[in-house]
Amino acid sequence: MNLNMFVQHFINALGLGSLYGLIAIGYTMVYGILRLINFAHGDIFMLGAYFVFFATIQYKLPWELGVIIAIVGATLCGLLVDRVAYRPLRNAPRISALISAIGVSFFLENLAVVVFTGMPRAVVQPPWLMKPILVGGVRFIPLGLMVPSISFVLVGGLLWVVYRTKPGLAMRSISYDIETTRLMGVSVDRIIALTFALGSGLAALAGIMWALRYPRVEPFMGIFPGFKAFIAAVFGGIGSIPGAMVGGLALGFVEIMSIAFFPHLSGYKDAFAFVLLIVILLIKPTGLMGEKMEEKI
Repeated sequence: MNLNMFVQHFINALGLGSLYGLIAIGYTMVYGILRLINFAHGDIFMLGAYFVFFATIQYKLPWELGVIIAIVGATLCGLLVDRVAYRPLRNAPRISALISAIGVSFFLENLAVVVFTGMPRAVVQPPWLMKPILVGGVRFIPLGLMVPSISFVLVGGLLWVVYRTKPGLAMRSISYDIETTRLMGVSVDRIIALTFALGSGLAALAGIMWALRYPRVEPFMGIFPGFKAFIAAVFGGIGSIPGAMVGGLALGFVEIMSIAFFPHLSGYKDAFAFVLLIVILLIKPTGLMGEKMEEKI
């Protein structure tokens, strides 16, 4: 493999890994405050992609407006999931909330089949995002650089919210002791709703960029990216926002580079993610940047 090919694969890995990282952040934020694995998160990702598809392809709205509609729509769905499926189980055993999350995931996937049909639909990519650019011997498209750039800016903004604002302080407080935080006058339900809103918005944006990168949408498109993002969150240390992005990038690089260096193993590319999960759980169960906790789901 020459240098140009390596740079090409590096850009591809950066784009894929940053998408995994964006999705993983939703998992890690919810787990960080509720100790809940939100299995419906991958389906919010799917809804974001569908919303932008209908807004821009079916109703011919401008892409800018379609993206806003998709993010707002998916965020509202995330809030509705929390309000209907998780809030009534705040004081129930965690296994109840986990089963509820699995049920919500199946419900959203089957609802999407009923509403959108199970037929995959093609997404028309904006020409300006796909126009090839040649720099040196490396050929890339603007979309390949846009995806990681937007992802890193969003993660930076999210870290600022979590570590520099009062709602962020409340989130971190809830992650340590939810009852004490409630006694201090913090509206715990509102802060948890804000967490779901932020995570859902990021998942929607990841779904939009995924639909642009792999130009089609279908009701089960959130399953595998959701599983891999969960693996990325565990790899980076579930509960850690920087860890989620690091885990996503690591997973993206493992997947792309393994195919690049061992093309005859490309059929096993999804298995690499699960091998990575097993290895990290054996070597460092808390992940690269995770903190040791007394109990986990």
